[in-house]
Amino acid sequence: MAIVEARRPALDEIKHAAETLDGVIVRTPLVPLHGARHSEAPTLLKVETHQAVGSFKIRGVFNAVAALSDDDRRRGISTVSAGNTAQALAWVGRHFDVPARSVMPDTAPASKVEAVIAYGGEPVLVPVAEVFRYLREHAWRDEPYAFIHPWTNHDLMIGHGTMGLEIIADCPDVRTVYIPVGGGGLIGGVGSALKALKPDVRLVAVEPAGCPSLHASLQAGKPVTVECDTICDGVAVPYITDEMFGLLRDLTDDTVLVSEDDVRATIRHLALREKIVAEPSGALSLAAALATPAAERGTTVCIVTGGSIDAVKLAEILTGAG
Repeated sequence: MAIVEARRPALDEIKHAAETLDGVIVRTPLVPLHGARHSEAPTLLKVETHQAVGSFKIRGVFNAVAALSDDDRRRGISTVSAGNTAQALAWVGRHFDVPARSVMPDTAPASKVEAVIAYGGEPVLVPVAEVFRYLREHAWRDEPYAFIHPWTNHDLMIGHGTMGLEIIADCPDVRTVYIPVGGGGLIGGVGSALKALKPDVRLVAVEPAGCPSLHASLQAGKPVTVECDTICDGVAVPYITDEMFGLLRDLTDDTVLVSEDDVRATIRHLALREKIVAEPSGALSLAAALATPAAERGTTVCIVTGGSIDAVKLAEILTGAG
């Protein structure tokens, strides 16, 4: 099967998606980081935990489902997800009154699985290896549902790009944006919007050190597969697809790898200092920024992507027990 490389979302496509999403998503605020010295460039948090499903995923998923024909939508919708895309798909399925089915790893946090069910979706739990086999072999082609690919779907990336419009509107002098990366759908969308509006903005892709698939692929000059061992389940993707590699290479100015200890410390900081509950993947961008001197990064935006974290895990992290 020929590889069709992902196409960069165009600015007019992203602006159209903003109209589609008006009244559906929350226009999330840029919140200043507490405790910064007046002499430092500001660090701002784009708090996507305020969305209806607790993460940015609703932007892309809603736009992708809305772009389907009525006939395709009525077949039902499906995806593959560690949890947040599945929650968004279930919410969107309920909105359009169609079935929503998500293949999920059986290691997914219970809070994410329970949320999918609460939104009316159907989680199908399978071993992690089966999740990635399903994606690599395009097994969704054999099912009756309309499949929304969690990374490569063009309309999904366009929806995510609406965040870039908001960032530039609220902070036109932004110099650096830190963006967590799993499969690349987020940076593919929001990065396209940011570069279209402000070509000199610096986009930093952030990954856990325990799953550095984009970092390793960029170093190798081609997509590679890595071992994944991280608490950041939302971005625990061990490879970059052939379809996404070129787009991510062209958009990314730098990569930063974050240790598990720094992820935990940043979750504590966000909860106790900023009063924001973030899941491990959602803490990555701020963790990366805090490891870089403010003078080097200038006015900074960190995307806090989601807040779906099990209560027990959060308690362990806050108390230093896990």
